[in-house]
Amino acid sequence: MPTAERQNLTVSLPKRTIQQARVIAARRSTSISALIVEQVEALVGKDEAYEAARRSAFELLDNGFHMGGGKLASREELHER
Repeated sequence: MPTAERQNLTVSLPKRTIQQARVIAARRSTSISALIVEQVEALVGKDEAYEAARRSAFELLDNGFHMGGGKLASREELHER
């Protein structure tokens, strides 16, 4: 991943959560900060993917779907007697 400009962020968490995060970070040989970065980036990525899929779905709905087949018969043709 390319190096991006970074900015510090202060977060306040319950002590128990911090203690558990330290254990998880140690197991993964990383830092709490790196864990948080990973999780926030994953959340942002999922949200961006959702928004792209949403836009694509609305575009498909606006344009409609070609379901194949030829010209539809008129009402008169369908009800000829």
